[in-house]
Amino acid sequence: MMSDKDIQEFHNIGKAIKLNNKFKYISGTQITDQGSRTYDINGSRLPSVTTILSATKNQQFLKDWKAKVGETEAERIKNLSSKRGTAMHKFLEHYVQGTGYDDLTGLGQEAKAMAQKIIDEGLLPVEEYYGSEVTLYYPGLYAGSTDLVCNHNGMDTIIDFKQANRPKKLEWIDDYFLQIAAYCMAHDQVYQSQIKQGIIMVCTPDLYYQEFKFQDAELRSWKHKFLKRLDMYHEQQFSEKKINKPMNPEDFFNGA
Repeated sequence: MMSDKDIQEFHNIGKAIKLNNKFKYISGTQITDQGSRTYDINGSRLPSVTTILSATKNQQFLKDWKAKVGETEAERIKNLSSKRGTAMHKFLEHYVQGTGYDDLTGLGQEAKAMAQKIIDEGLLPVEEYYGSEVTLYYPGLYAGSTDLVCNHNGMDTIIDFKQANRPKKLEWIDDYFLQIAAYCMAHDQVYQSQIKQGIIMVCTPDLYYQEFKFQDAELRSWKHKFLKRLDMYHEQQFSEKKINKPMNPEDFFNGA
């Protein structure tokens, strides 16, 4: 019969990373309405980073892929990927925090192996972490949730974990870079920090690991690119409100 210690080791896929309470993070309420995600931060409703990027993204590649595989198959792949990604993130979150967790389903064990691959190859240089599954926001502009804020090889870093059905080419993942750049700006603005680096850690079901790391001038460039997408988003919102705004009869007679 397994001892309590053996059971704890079985449920925990690794040792905890040291927590440094350098930043006092807030909790925001995530709200999803008709596929659009917002965050309630201290009573202020802010669009999520993923919503901003989705609304301003060129959807042609996605449309072509759906036309190729069919709507039903595309939906199946999308749902499977989402569930696998959620499971993988859960393992990683529990690993970082040093809490016991396991999922004995087939999908859960697949996700566990993917998480372990990221732990073995990606998280070794993480000396300490400041927050896991952290809500970040830029006052008045946007909000989101990032996977890990930590010290990686001596640099304050924001890390996002991604599952992928196949290895990623650099030209496919602009939105991953933009997402982290947005979080870096938000973190620096609210906490007066200096996030030096962003890292995207990707693993496929066949345990192929990829790491995309960016800092300095490259990080600044992605910040500027995100701000352009943010402008596009606000222009879209303004146009939609203008189109959907009920006409005032006086405007009609005044030639509006």
